Amino acid sequence: MKTKLFINNTWSASSDKKSFDRKHPVSGEVVTQCANATVDDAVNAARAAQEAFKSWKAVGPSERRRLLLKVADVMESKTPEFIEVMAKEVGASALWAGFNVHLSANVFREAASLATQIQGETIPTDKPDTLSMTLRQPVGPILSIAPWNGTAVLAARAIAYPLVCGNTVVFKGSEFSPGTHALITK
Repeated sequence: MKTKLFINNTWSASSDKKSFDRKHPVSGEVVTQCANATVDDAVNAARAAQEAFKSWKAVGPSERRRLLLKVADVMESKTPEFIEVMAKEVGASALWAGFNVHLSANVFREAASLATQIQGETIPTDKPDTLSMTLRQPVGPILSIAPWNGTAVLAARAIAYPLVCGNTVVFKGSEFSPGTHALITK
């Protein structure tokens, strides 16, 4: 499997065209060849996320929920592909990998259910006829870094919750599971 960087809705090689190999933890066989992101690539990803934030923050909660539910369904439909890649990259059993994908899809569903539950607060003040309000608003791009040991589920958590709150995400996957993390991005 070969993975590329996904920046600004485009799959591409790293800016210096370098890559690295992820090997099976037991056999040593190369299972994934992954684009090796540079500092310039990271800066471009952050800029793209900032630009995308301008429109994503305006997407209503019902649409964010619909999109995250779709992600969950697509993810579950690709369970066999996830199982194959996770087994090769991190030595996961088919049972664990399948369970991990199921949990990941549920993370996206659970995040989707929060779309209309994000609330502010109103609290009294000492000044007569006034009140103080807290508004929950998206803050911008979020850097999410996921480890390899809960490969799919921890990546799902790192991506889904910022998105449902109206933020964009720059996702840095693990060098131990680049193929699995690329599948989540797809």
